[in-house]
Amino acid sequence: MTVQGNIIDIENKTISFGIIEIKDGKIHRITKTDGQSDDYILPGFVDAHVHIESSMLIPSEFARMAVVHGTVATVSDPHEIANVMGIDGVNYMIENGNKVPFKFNFGAPSCVPATTFETAGAVIGVDGIEEMMQNPAIKYLAEMMNYPGVLFEDSEVMAKLAIAKKYNKPIDGHAPGLRGDDAKKYIDAGISTDHECFTYEEALEKLQHGMKILIREGSAAKNFEALIGLLPQYADRMMLCSDDKHPDDLILGHINQLVARALVKGCDLFDVLKAACINPVKHYNLDVGLLKEGDPADFIITNDLIDFKIKATYIDGTLVAENGKTNIETVESTIINNFDTSLKESKDFNVPATSDKIQVIKAIDGEIVTDSFVASARIDAGLVVSDMENDNLKMVVVNRYQERAPAIAFINNFNLKNGAIASCVGHDSHNIIAVGTDDELLCKAVNLIIENKGGISAVTSDIEAALPLPIAGIMTNHDGYKVAKNYSQIDKLVKETLGCTLTAPFMTLSFMALLVIPQLKLSDKGLFDGKSFQFTNLFVEEA
Repeated sequence: MTVQGNIIDIENKTISFGIIEIKDGKIHRITKTDGQSDDYILPGFVDAHVHIESSMLIPSEFARMAVVHGTVATVSDPHEIANVMGIDGVNYMIENGNKVPFKFNFGAPSCVPATTFETAGAVIGVDGIEEMMQNPAIKYLAEMMNYPGVLFEDSEVMAKLAIAKKYNKPIDGHAPGLRGDDAKKYIDAGISTDHECFTYEEALEKLQHGMKILIREGSAAKNFEALIGLLPQYADRMMLCSDDKHPDDLILGHINQLVARALVKGCDLFDVLKAACINPVKHYNLDVGLLKEGDPADFIITNDLIDFKIKATYIDGTLVAENGKTNIETVESTIINNFDTSLKESKDFNVPATSDKIQVIKAIDGEIVTDSFVASARIDAGLVVSDMENDNLKMVVVNRYQERAPAIAFINNFNLKNGAIASCVGHDSHNIIAVGTDDELLCKAVNLIIENKGGISAVTSDIEAALPLPIAGIMTNHDGYKVAKNYSQIDKLVKETLGCTLTAPFMTLSFMALLVIPQLKLSDKGLFDGKSFQFTNLFVEEA
């Protein structure tokens, strides 16, 4: 088999016509010759950090959609399913991913549970990390979210880092806002990347300390605009990633979108492609071809070096996508889950008032960090209720693994006018998280999740909509394109009928229980201050 076109040699910064011969899934020979073509051939794109689970799709379905946009590989942290199912969940992801022609590269989740301040479905200790690191399918130690544990040299945290070093596998970081001496100590512990930088200054400081920085642009967290200015100076040490990508967004594009945006910003083509194609392969020692003789035949073809719409995608010499259509077939998969809680009653969400002042979480569109403020509580018959006029709505987290009273807080910036939304995608422990305008509707939305043993839901007084996610309560094995359509319909309902003004309501909601991202969050155990790293009270007592 041969392909021909303008071959983009990223590392040598050349483009020249040539013919590529492929034998047994590898590049046998590249011959540079005279010729003309509208096609450009280059290495495939790599998402340098993504949680496949956040697409709500199992790996095989994610692959079917991603290859259309020229993605041939991912560096995938399976800590979402690991928090629900433990090592069995990680193995599920590996086994399912192996069923399709796509190069998933999974890491060993380092923080399961993410903190001791929430209830997860599993625990992975030092022995579990050792077990996973012995598996050649595990390429790295996934994001070390417990940065306080690194700074204070917690014995378990340091043991996990030591295991990764023993097996000579990279260690991913997660330290939003960490600066100065603390950042240097975190990096000096052997942690090599961070995808959580949300300011230019933070990313620059970490680069100067020797860390590699991932520019993240997902469905919720969007840091491209803040960080892209660093690429020209640090092209050898930057990568592109999505982190979390909902199915409706995955239909539209993937890493190719970031490449196109970087070029619009005036970045050099070869610098951008180095971050999108080369750097992840070298950093994580991936078995992904870089368009060299002897490499796996992983490459893409485009005739568009502006928008980077992909004409064809090849993995190990197999044509997996062509002209916007996937060639990967849906594969059979089993269902695994861990879900054990009963239906709730609206009275379970009552909050007796003990003060007329409350702390309120402020969601920020396009960010997973939050702000907070103190507000006057709206009190009705001695109970604190949602205040639609000021957009301070009741939010709950319901333990999905055992019977326990819901944790309750209030959140601003969802702007729901009449209804509730709920999700079992609640990072990182994936308990049920919901926000709504009254307790009856909150209860209805939560119970839809419980009845389906996972999923997302949206309700009004006369509408009920749900997308079941039966695999670990966070994914489905249904056709990804149909899932994306169903998700888009619920998303439209939430925005147009319920009035939500957020760009990605369910993605934003899913991060409101992520305690390792400041400032104020809610776990199934209570309201949590991410700066002081301790629980705090909903009510503010008068001085």
